[in-house]
Amino acid sequence: MATSCNEKSVIADRNGEEFKVHVFSSASELLSNLQEKWLGKPKPYPAMYSSVFGGIILDPAMMVIPVDDHMVHRGHGVFDTAIVLDGYLYELDVHLDRFLRSASKARIISPFPKSTLRSILVQLTAASNCRKGTLRYWLSAGPGDFLLSPAGCPSSAFYAVVIDEDFSQCKEGVKVITSKIPMKSPLFATMKNVNYLPNVLAKMEAEDKGAFASIWVDEEGYIAEGPNVNVAFITREKELVLPVFDKILSGCTALRLLQLAPKLVEEGRLKSVRTGNLTVEEAKESAEMMYVGSTLPLLPIIMWDEKPIGDGKVGELTMALSDLLWEDMVTGPETQRFPVPYM
Repeated sequence: MATSCNEKSVIADRNGEEFKVHVFSSASELLSNLQEKWLGKPKPYPAMYSSVFGGIILDPAMMVIPVDDHMVHRGHGVFDTAIVLDGYLYELDVHLDRFLRSASKARIISPFPKSTLRSILVQLTAASNCRKGTLRYWLSAGPGDFLLSPAGCPSSAFYAVVIDEDFSQCKEGVKVITSKIPMKSPLFATMKNVNYLPNVLAKMEAEDKGAFASIWVDEEGYIAEGPNVNVAFITREKELVLPVFDKILSGCTALRLLQLAPKLVEEGRLKSVRTGNLTVEEAKESAEMMYVGSTLPLLPIIMWDEKPIGDGKVGELTMALSDLLWEDMVTGPETQRFPVPYM
């Protein structure tokens, strides 16, 4: 049976012989090779924007960023995410405002004003024709060289991609652990930057122990956050408590939860809603516990470090709060939901 040149190279390499790397003779040959990899496969990324290219890209084979981009080799970049649900962008402006605050902390100057960034993101989502998924975007110091300083980068770069992603309201509880991976210092934790290695290791640490994710505890012994989500508690006195945001990321969904939850106070189901410091001991004595994040919007937590939270079942108030957020995502006011002008 005949074998391709690539197959012969692999066989030769396994036999200890020299591995011969193919040299692409033209851009068209390379593009053809990249496009072949996507033939017959689903395309989860229906559209991308690149300020380096200067437009929207619909061919997944061309959805690339330069290897000398300062975000790639130095981690000098920030990012954020918005939800696309039923053809609406949810909390786009809130996320975009946080995005620009993160950029300011990272000393990255956007190549466009906020209004232009917003217009790009809306047009990108429209071009993607995606009705349900996520819109993720990055601002980097830009391509230029491989030095530590970004001084050699002529301009910052803006990238965005629409991801065709299915998600639904979370109703099943998960297990978590206390992370042993050191959490980021407040400077880096409060900006949404691309330096996510601690977050990745914390997630892997939890998965190694059969848990969904982990909980970070700060150096003073107070509850901080999850690896990429906020965390919230309902005390036995029926108080909704979220850790203060001075050392952690101020989650857009967490802030929206604080705005919506008083409805349950008015109904007499919750006693109060607040932010505050909680020790691990206090947190583990809570009646209910949950992760709070964009695509969840709430994920019930029923066990922590192999011990049940409350009665070890998904809490009634957790689901009531989840319903408030989900309804806001589906039928919320114009201030929260922007209709995408699909072509």
